[in-house]
Amino acid sequence: MENPHEAEQAVLLERIIKNVDKCNEAVLEMNHCLKEFLDSSAGNTVAAQLFANYSRNVTYNLEAAGNMPKPV
Repeated sequence: MENPHEAEQAVLLERIIKNVDKCNEAVLEMNHCLKEFLDSSAGNTVAAQLFANYSRNVTYNLEAAGNMPKPV
């Protein structure tokens, strides 16, 4: 006995598969764009780390020398 809904289910399954393929392509493209962004912002990350280290060293040296200004 043949399933009366088989043809409709096959069409729906085909649509689902096509939509999942499109979704996968979009996610791959987004991953590629995110990788490019992260690669391009690597310099900013290094600069931020350098500034944070510099700021921490300045604070330490001012406190050690007793010249730390009072907060405003």
